[in-house]
Amino acid sequence: MSQTNVLVLVGSLRAASVNRQLAETAVAVAPEGAEVTVFDGLGEVPFYNEDIDVAGSIPAVEALRDAAGRADALLILTPEYNGTIPAVLKNAIDWISRPYGTGAVKDKPVAVISASPSGNGAQWAHEDTRKAVRIAGGKVLEDVTLAIGGTIDKFGDRHPRENAEVAQQVADVVASLVEATKQLVDA
Repeated sequence: MSQTNVLVLVGSLRAASVNRQLAETAVAVAPEGAEVTVFDGLGEVPFYNEDIDVAGSIPAVEALRDAAGRADALLILTPEYNGTIPAVLKNAIDWISRPYGTGAVKDKPVAVISASPSGNGAQWAHEDTRKAVRIAGGKVLEDVTLAIGGTIDKFGDRHPRENAEVAQQVADVVASLVEATKQLVDA
């Protein structure tokens, strides 16, 4: 495998969200041989409904499934909304898990990064996201976790990539995804 393609899904639709900035950081710190792409368009994906799940009928869904299908691995960034995973992110996981047993996330390495202003670093959303992806068929990297708390104090007005410690932590997560992908190919 010459190039590892990592698709990033961001659970916050706000353009300037810390989670979006962490996704941008993942793009910036990707190791050589990895292409990290942030999926734009989760806000266009309707809530999952099996009645409308007809191939080719919803362009936003097709784009999501195609991007996930082409990816070798997924990186998911999540804030915490009311103690759990944001609806837009759960919805994306639902769409890429279908058709059941053969969805675009099936058997792909997945890592989760969570971040929030609270000290707990969106741990509940982190755990719920990992659970949802695991049930959807993704291979969650069990030993790779990154939950960043206190984001307001940690970053202030600066972009997270300007924080050397956080940038290295994000780089380590992306490198773990690349390594897990290579191990699947070599297996």
